Amino acid sequence: MGKEADILAKIVVVEDDVYMREELLNLLEKSGYDTIGLSDFENAVSEIAAYFPDLILLDINLPFRSGFEICKELKAKQIGTVLVLTARDKLQDELHALDLGADDYLTKPCNMSRLLARIKNLLRRKEEQVQQGLLDGGGFLLDPNTFTIYVGNSSYLMPPNEGKILLALLKNSPKIVSKKELCIRLWGTEEFIDENALQVNFTRLRKTLREFGLEERIETMRGQGYRLKEQVRL
Repeated sequence: MGKEADILAKIVVVEDDVYMREELLNLLEKSGYDTIGLSDFENAVSEIAAYFPDLILLDINLPFRSGFEICKELKAKQIGTVLVLTARDKLQDELHALDLGADDYLTKPCNMSRLLARIKNLLRRKEEQVQQGLLDGGGFLLDPNTFTIYVGNSSYLMPPNEGKILLALLKNSPKIVSKKELCIRLWGTEEFIDENALQVNFTRLRKTLREFGLEERIETMRGQGYRLKEQVRL
């Protein structure tokens, strides 16, 4: 990731210890990041989502809800990259966090140079995926050449028709794509195409997206067509 991209990256610090939170915010700001410290832990996920973060520094021991629960919900909603930073140093806690979708795990006290290196690596990894020609759908990446969809550490090679539909919706998002345009993209014509054929392909695509928790992203606009909703923010 280039220096300019690093500077633009937005990081939310979810840490209830005021002194630790201020130390982290100060460190990140000096390193050129756009940072916000969370203070409302009762509505943590909605507060985090409202900031549209690139990365979340997440403690585990928090009031109202554990960081584990917050991590699980963030990943389910495809909100940001999650780096767990906690005093809990048991292997089972680390494995549990990673199993819930956390992108990295560090224990406190943490060497600040190591923390910055991990953050830079996580942000670079996402940027490299985009630079490889992958299209960012907000919560997933799509290879427009092979129609491979990437969500977190998982990937799936979609059948051509499913891929063509998702690509068309993604390129036009959040605008509506008409059934006529989709038929032309799939079959080169809208004539003699049974509308059920298009519906069958949409049903299959929705089933594929359901496996990644993304089925709600496709919206049917009655009488107009379909659209890919932008990444859901609370």
